[in-house]
Amino acid sequence: MPHTAPTAWSGRHDGQEAAEPQRLARWHHRVQPWHPQAQGGVVLMGFAVDEGVRRNQGRVGAAGGPAALRQALANLPAPAQTAVWDAGDLRCDGQGLEAVQAELSATVARARAQGALPLVLGGGHEVAWGTFGGLVAPGQAPKRLLVLNLDAHFDLRQASAPNSGTAFAQMHRWCQNHGQPFAYTALGISRFANTPALFDHARATGTRWRLDEDLQTPADWQQAQQELDADLHACDAVYLTVCLDVLSAALAPGVSAPAALGVPLPLLERVIEQVKASGKLIAADMAELNPALDRDQQTARVGARLLARIAGLPL
Repeated sequence: MPHTAPTAWSGRHDGQEAAEPQRLARWHHRVQPWHPQAQGGVVLMGFAVDEGVRRNQGRVGAAGGPAALRQALANLPAPAQTAVWDAGDLRCDGQGLEAVQAELSATVARARAQGALPLVLGGGHEVAWGTFGGLVAPGQAPKRLLVLNLDAHFDLRQASAPNSGTAFAQMHRWCQNHGQPFAYTALGISRFANTPALFDHARATGTRWRLDEDLQTPADWQQAQQELDADLHACDAVYLTVCLDVLSAALAPGVSAPAALGVPLPLLERVIEQVKASGKLIAADMAELNPALDRDQQTARVGARLLARIAGLPL
């Protein structure tokens, strides 16, 4: 699969300000090309693919997501004392989705072997199957992996070919075939974006979820975070996947399926910090940014803010 070299990062320079250089650093100052000797930090890797969206009859364009997210990240204050690497983008030739997912799995596994946190920039939500594959590579799979999906959709579809809506059903089958527990929690599920059959399948697979309508008030948030605490305590590691359609269309118009209600942004940020505070986060990805449908880079900016929280807050 084509694996492009990292693009040149550029952005604002604040050299005239009277401050220590490290306190003026932005992402574009800190990002370095990832290489085999790189150790630790965060590795950005692009999944510039939306073949799964096309197969799922969605609005294509998410292949442009990684570039838009990098552009939105470039001028944000750099994370404190965290090396940031860029592994470039994986692209899909024609309909070769499965091959590029396998290459993403291999890249995620390499990043973990080098002590880094893989942070994957999608792409459609078929990215999740690729990320997951790297986490359960031979010799690396945690005993109990919590898959935490911030999403309006379960993505537990049954289909003749994998697509952007099948990733978590594929994970469920993998767990069954390998005798592993399927620990899957989805926050932000919309009853208007999932058929009753999908809710039935979620129950049958032991999926835990909270609806978007039940995540609107501070009391809702407190209860959800208490439940998440129990999930975090019970697991050995966490894989966090964020589909930007979990946010309302007012905040995130640039997605394949904009949400009428969505989950408030402050709650998503609380959840991210809660996961990070557990010390169990081993990978994260972001899906469904479609720059062609975005308005004034609004969705990209929200996505970049969440990615920056995952990578680490500035000084």
